[in-house]
Amino acid sequence: QLVESGGGLVQPGGSLTLSCAASGFTLEPYAVGWFRQAPGKEREGLACINFSDDRKYYTASVKGRFSIFRANADNTVNLQMNAVKPEDTAIYYCASKGMCYLENEKVEGVFGSWGQGTPVTVST
Repeated sequence: QLVESGGGLVQPGGSLTLSCAASGFTLEPYAVGWFRQAPGKEREGLACINFSDDRKYYTASVKGRFSIFRANADNTVNLQMNAVKPEDTAIYYCASKGMCYLENEKVEGVFGSWGQGTPVTVST
C-alpha cells in the first residue's frame, strides 16, 4: 500500500515536500514515480527514480523545480517542489512496483501499485 502526504495550500513561488510512504513492502528495490492530475486534464508523469541505479527522470515542465529522492530509513520516496506555480495545482499520486522512462521529455511508466493521492493547491 502507498500513502501520499504533504499536500496542501501553498503560495506561488513557494515550496512543498510530498511524501510517498509504503506499507507491507520496502520501496528501496523498486522504481517509484510521481504523477499528477489536474481537473479536466489527463494524468501526467512528473518524476521517477529508477530501481536499478536510482537514475532520476523529470518531465520538462518541472525539471529544475521538482526533485525526487529516496528516504530509505523512513521507507519513503519524496518529491520536493520548489518555485511552484498555479498550474501545479492538482492531485498528486505516487506509484511503485513497475518501471519508468523518459519519452519526448515526459516521464512515462507502468506501475502496479498506486496511492490515493494528495491535493496540492497553488494560490494566493
